[in-house]
Amino acid sequence: MALLDQHNQKRKLTTLVENRTTYNADFAELNIYETHTFAEKVSLTFDFPIIASMLRGKKVMHLEGFSPFDFFPGESVVMPTNKEMVIDFPLATQDSPTQCLALGIDSFKINEVVEKFNRNVSIENENNNWNLDQTTSHLINNVDVNHLIERLTYTFTNNNKSKDVLLDLMIQELIIRLLQTKAKSLIINDPHQIFTDTRIGTVVKYIKDNLTDKKMSVEMLAKKVYMSNSHFHKKFKNTLGISPIDYINTEKIKFSKKLIKESKDFKMSDIAFKSGFNNISYFNRQFKKIELMTPHQFKKSLSF
Repeated sequence: MALLDQHNQKRKLTTLVENRTTYNADFAELNIYETHTFAEKVSLTFDFPIIASMLRGKKVMHLEGFSPFDFFPGESVVMPTNKEMVIDFPLATQDSPTQCLALGIDSFKINEVVEKFNRNVSIENENNNWNLDQTTSHLINNVDVNHLIERLTYTFTNNNKSKDVLLDLMIQELIIRLLQTKAKSLIINDPHQIFTDTRIGTVVKYIKDNLTDKKMSVEMLAKKVYMSNSHFHKKFKNTLGISPIDYINTEKIKFSKKLIKESKDFKMSDIAFKSGFNNISYFNRQFKKIELMTPHQFKKSLSF
């Protein structure tokens, strides 16, 4: 992986399970963990809030409040202080190790940015008190977060005279992106669908209840809540931080992953059709855009 070329050349391997290399900066530290052999029930705990992101391979994560879940590249978890992660490594080998990063950020820096965010950037006033260090979050393939983590990793592991200044700016942006993502996730997954604007709540519920309806369109959803297309699009994106069509596709891809896991004999064209897509090429493009891998690569990653 080109992103970790400098790291791979300089790091020392002292253990085959969760070998740790640490890079330090003002207000933050980056830990890169590598595992080169099968292992189970490996425990990690940090005395500061962390963002853990998968870089290579697959883990199975056991976190308080979650059922065990597969952890793939492009996914992150936000962990509060002193919360335990228990990890299995079902596929790790010397030829195909796992690599994962844990980015720890000083609580002072987080609080400083959170205060600014809650004062100025809260999503449509749905909640003005988001925080990173209260509950665990599982974030799946957020493009903005992933790009930032790649830039942070590259900057941490390469010497640059402006390193600390660049990292400070990127860390501030990452905190804001995570706050926005967490806010959106909490709003979307609210079991009671409590929204300030009940029209958006109505649309979200309709999308979830009619996900495989191939006739669903932004125009149809706008009419359902008596808005013009442009006003509906703006209102939806301001409230959830994502466009209506991107939200619909994200939910469809989430459903398609469930079908792939449960129905391994289905052809991928059947999966696409059952997930509400009319076009297999469009399904493949959306799957790769959201999951950072093709449907076939995802299916292959499940077999061990």
